[in-house]
Amino acid sequence: MTPRIIVTGTDTGIGKTVFSAGLAGALDGYYWKPVQSGLDEETDSDTVRRLSGLAAGRILPEGYRLATPVSPHLSAEIDSVSIDPDRLEPPATPKPLVIEGTGGLMVPLTREVTFLDVFARWRAPLVLCARTTLGTINHTLLSTAALRARDIPLLGVAFIGDENTDSEQTIVAMGRTRHLGRLPHLTLLDAGTLRAAFAAYVDVARILEGAA
Repeated sequence: MTPRIIVTGTDTGIGKTVFSAGLAGALDGYYWKPVQSGLDEETDSDTVRRLSGLAAGRILPEGYRLATPVSPHLSAEIDSVSIDPDRLEPPATPKPLVIEGTGGLMVPLTREVTFLDVFARWRAPLVLCARTTLGTINHTLLSTAALRARDIPLLGVAFIGDENTDSEQTIVAMGRTRHLGRLPHLTLLDAGTLRAAFAAYVDVARILEGAA
């Protein structure tokens, strides 16, 4: 079976879209965003198309496109859209598929269903993206505990930001998980610099091995 890899974060705005673009490009794969909230500016799929180096056809259409940049459950209500979580099924692809969640694990899709619920149904292996700044230990360990409670396979934690050796080591040890690398902030961010940073700093081989 072609690998499917979920990329999610401990919070919103931590850089998981950039990480998803780098991973999809490094795997020469496909990218899919199940739910996009906010359409006025560059969407996550647009960002991945720009940064991944992949052909436009490798960026698959979102399951739902919602106008307001808030949590999907509220954005859907504002747009008078009914999200059916059972309709969200990862598409079949001939090469690895990177699936990017929205915000953190407990972001609600509806008033009853969270992304964690959907990930538990899919049972696809997952990469957890975490900041390296203050607060990351708490957020990341809570997320790893939630994943284990739902029996979702965790490939490891990918850190984003400036090096913070103690926080990174503490999370890996206490969370009983793997360190998948640390993607630094890039002053010049484009497809070329992201590709080079991924090759230098992220353990793509370990991610792919765990997802196979």
